[in-house]
Amino acid sequence: MTPSYAVIGNPIEHSRSPLIHRAFARQLGIELIYDRLWAPIDGFAEAVAAFREHGGRGMNVTVPFKLEAYDLAEQRSERADRALAANTLVFPDSTSDPVLADNTDGVGLINDLAFHGVTLTGSRVLILGAGGATRGVLAPLLDQGPQEILIANRNPDRAYGLVEEFNDTAGACRLHGCPLEGIEDTRFDVVINATPASLSAQLPPLPDTLIGDRTLAYDMAYGPGPTVFMSWAEARGAVRTLDGMGMLVEQAAESFLLWHGQRPDTAPVRNLLRDDIRRTTEAADTD
Repeated sequence: MTPSYAVIGNPIEHSRSPLIHRAFARQLGIELIYDRLWAPIDGFAEAVAAFREHGGRGMNVTVPFKLEAYDLAEQRSERADRALAANTLVFPDSTSDPVLADNTDGVGLINDLAFHGVTLTGSRVLILGAGGATRGVLAPLLDQGPQEILIANRNPDRAYGLVEEFNDTAGACRLHGCPLEGIEDTRFDVVINATPASLSAQLPPLPDTLIGDRTLAYDMAYGPGPTVFMSWAEARGAVRTLDGMGMLVEQAAESFLLWHGQRPDTAPVRNLLRDDIRRTTEAADTD
């Protein structure tokens, strides 16, 4: 029987995970089935159990189920434990054996930065947002040895909470938080937008002084062109802007490695995904 995999979420129609994983499989000569799986908000565990009963071997997990995926698993990786959330489930052959939960979001971000030649050692990093996206990447970012990470959030208590939780593993990095309106009047080496604002073409309230001619602006959102945040940063002199499409491909590659024991080449799949996004957008514009 051909091994079956899926990405589960609600909504799920927009997910490009099937395109990515099928491309990885073709590249490495691996036979698999990979589909989207919609689950009702209150039916995640039941959907996972049914998928396993029909021979499912693994799942990617997207919103709003990452916390439930973590809670469902009997075994959890260190990455999942540090994030308290999972975006990848690994199912053993027997339905009676424990499910493994992992979180590949953080390594996806780090590998995307490395793909573009970006290192964080000794750098000053600003993260916009203190939600699940930030939680998922904070530990891997700290592992890179930055000089400072500032977490800014509309509700500063959430930022302070993350700082308190992760401070014991921050090492020499100065990890601190503040409200969005209270960001230091200074420039950062890397500014990461981990808010959902770009998905609705919005921009968080940000001072122009954040961006300098050595600043990398990174938006976890992605689309057919630059996001509002990327355009804002570029207009203020950012040396480089990147969107989250590469992070999506890299976190998928890490999941693929967990399931199949082989790491695919992400470069051609990045190009494939970018072309697919462009074609989809052009087709929608002509409707």
